Amino acid sequence: MRVPIQLRFTALVLLLAATSFCLRAQEPVVLDRVVAVVNRHAILASEIDDEIRLSVLDPMQQGQVALTRPRALEQLISRSLIEQQIRSEDNRASEPSPSEVDARLTQIRRELPFCMHRNCASAEGWKQVLAERGLTPERVVSYLRYRLQILAFIEQRFRQGIRIAPEEIAAYYAKMLLPQYKPGESAPPLESVSDRIEEILLEQRVSLLFDDWLSNLRKQGDVEVLDPALEISTPASDPSDAAGGKGAGA
Repeated sequence: MRVPIQLRFTALVLLLAATSFCLRAQEPVVLDRVVAVVNRHAILASEIDDEIRLSVLDPMQQGQVALTRPRALEQLISRSLIEQQIRSEDNRASEPSPSEVDARLTQIRRELPFCMHRNCASAEGWKQVLAERGLTPERVVSYLRYRLQILAFIEQRFRQGIRIAPEEIAAYYAKMLLPQYKPGESAPPLESVSDRIEEILLEQRVSLLFDDWLSNLRKQGDVEVLDPALEISTPASDPSDAAGGKGAGA
């Protein structure tokens, strides 16, 4: 009995489909995986890859040792803890305006070393430079918005109310700045550098407060690193690290 051609064609298609399925089943399939859990919030391996790609946006990172996966995970854990705190307080005041994001983006496109020899000023040139690094303009904008929100939250929570006494500025000038000048070299007068010294002392004070606060958040929360290879002994506690790099607030 002859099999109708339509049935033979259908059987052939099913056979090819089954063969293809078997071949695919034998091949290893790489799936995303959870590498850490922060208060029931999962952090994925792909987020670490994303964090490392985005680290090229930090001008201070250029020429430094590349961001490691354990350090990238610590930054993600810190930011997750801060983001959860922002949500719990319903803190909308820390959300940056579009103009603030645009200003930061313009600054980055001007400061990044690899933009010195590329056309980052044009939209097409910027898109091409990012594509070479596995990024898109939209991803960069969303990342900068997120970083600015966290830095604004830190500023509001820790910096307000801190006062640096004139005696502290004078002490820093005498003990830290003047010794950097060799005998005979002319050091800048205290009046001309007092504002910058005050800024440095403020940053130091904020870092100490932030360090204690983040440490307590981590102790009180439920943070579990599921991949032993990503464990690190010194979690990121610098405000700019938590926001995604030393250049996050520059």
